[in-house]
Amino acid sequence: MSTARRLRTQVGIVGAGPAGLVLGVMLLRAGIDVRIVERLPREAVLTRARAGLLEDRVVRFLHEHGLAGRLAKEAVRHGRCDFLCLGRRLRFDYAERAGGAHHWVYPQQELVRDLVELLEAEGRAPYFGQPASAVVDTTGRRPRVECADLVLECDVVVGADGWHGVSRRALPADVRDGVWQRYPHDWLTVLAEVDRPVECVLYAIHERGFAAMVPRTEHLARLYLQVPGDEDPARWPEERIREQARLRLAAAGSGLPRITAFRPADALRMRSAVVSAPRHGRLFLAGDAAHILTPCGAKGMNLAVADAADLADSLVRQFLDGDPVPLAGYPERRLHEAWRAQEFSDGLLRLLHLPHADPADGRPAPADPASRFEAQLRLERIRRLVEPGPAGTAFAHGYVGSPAWLPALPGPRWSRRDGG
Repeated sequence: MSTARRLRTQVGIVGAGPAGLVLGVMLLRAGIDVRIVERLPREAVLTRARAGLLEDRVVRFLHEHGLAGRLAKEAVRHGRCDFLCLGRRLRFDYAERAGGAHHWVYPQQELVRDLVELLEAEGRAPYFGQPASAVVDTTGRRPRVECADLVLECDVVVGADGWHGVSRRALPADVRDGVWQRYPHDWLTVLAEVDRPVECVLYAIHERGFAAMVPRTEHLARLYLQVPGDEDPARWPEERIREQARLRLAAAGSGLPRITAFRPADALRMRSAVVSAPRHGRLFLAGDAAHILTPCGAKGMNLAVADAADLADSLVRQFLDGDPVPLAGYPERRLHEAWRAQEFSDGLLRLLHLPHADPADGRPAPADPASRFEAQLRLERIRRLVEPGPAGTAFAHGYVGSPAWLPALPGPRWSRRDGG
């Protein structure tokens, strides 16, 4: 006989990433009981370095719902990115082109910490170190989340445990794999210590491979380098990283901060996928469990928060108002936004990567007419973005995630706890 503790809750959430945590806080504040299980220990969750650019509509949503206390004090606003190509540096003031909408630099782990502390203050801290082994009976009246020594009996289960979590595997076989794409290259990612802040996001198109430097904090930046697919990060010692960063970002000139130290390198496998339907019975998927994107364009975390905002509003209407229509429309709405984000990320990725680039070593690139031709095409496409016109305006709205490109996230709802 199982000795696992059994708990009854209205909404069981698997995964304490941005999607699961935002959803948990929102539902609790509306008076809906929530329990969250997370496979990793608390400290591991609070220190996982991930994304760092928050879109305009996401920050507005967090402010409106009282979830942006520390963010408001510490986040840095950004509204410019620079493209480096064929020795040129082209500046793109996308905030101006998007009507004043900005990105906010705030590391994902800091947002996660804020949300965990809010849940702890509400008396509903996630159950850390509780890996879910299965999500079962999703088409029954009481689906369950099963862990080694804990079982959640729920009205609704939300899977926010990533693409490789148990929640997606609980979907029928014909929908869980969805539609996917594997790109022929990967990105080496390094958290670099710098002597001064990075002014803006730098994107470099280079015959030896794409490179980028992205601001994180005053003395930290995220460095990306294109590498061959399935590359082993161990093949990239610090000196090789420095050499390739200098080579590919050379057009930045003196505007580039000096890298003083590196954290251990990792490889981002450049793949994208979307499940065919992010719902099965009483199981709903959000965040990376429903879709994974490349980091190009910084859409992943923002789309996860948007999923949580949509699902929170739909569940509140279901539980408190008895209105099932918004929840029934969740899959269609989220698939539309997921594919819109995928299209933007894929388009930017193809702009920034030359098909003939060879990131395998740091030797001087040969005089390749095809590569030069492709680079010249990229330069002209970037010029079309930065010059006045509809192409740049549309790109700016899509890049910063303004409501002109995507629907605004739901505003504050009536809270049972506030008494009406």
